[in-house]
Amino acid sequence: MSGDATTRVPETAGGGVYALVADFDKVDVFLEAVARVRDAGFSKWDAHTPFVVHGLDAAMGIRPTGLPFLVFGAGLTGCAVGVGLQWFTNAFDYPFLISGKPLFSLPANIPVAFELTILFSAITALVGMLALNGLPRWSHPLHASRLLKRATDDRFLISIEAADPRFDATRTRELLEAAGALSVETVEV
Repeated sequence: MSGDATTRVPETAGGGVYALVADFDKVDVFLEAVARVRDAGFSKWDAHTPFVVHGLDAAMGIRPTGLPFLVFGAGLTGCAVGVGLQWFTNAFDYPFLISGKPLFSLPANIPVAFELTILFSAITALVGMLALNGLPRWSHPLHASRLLKRATDDRFLISIEAADPRFDATRTRELLEAAGALSVETVEV
């Protein structure tokens, strides 16, 4: 989408337009607007709601995250570390033969392996979630939005960043208004 210098404003550190924020008061109109924004090809946008809206992920076209695979891999690693550490200490590094019992027996080592599986999985889930979400982020230009303050109360919002390649201030505003937005706010950097 091409635009002239007056309507296409990229994100800048010194100021300018950061995003357009549109508010909606009905869930069904909001979901239709989300689908229209997705179909328009925007990539740097988000939807904000005061409660869980079923079907929002599908309407936004969000793909499943890779976090479950990271957590599963960390759990397997934790289990292997637990079993390996106990085998190394009991059967290899300091073998201690008592009453002819085996130097290593898996059932006796399950609790430690289980706990390390949980520990590795939990730490990976926390760190992975933060990293994949780009957190922590202490400040964000959308925090200054008058409309965004109502996202936790009674409004459904769509924010489209000016850094998006398809962003054109006029056309994007028209798209949001045509989708049924009650109002569209320009958020400055």
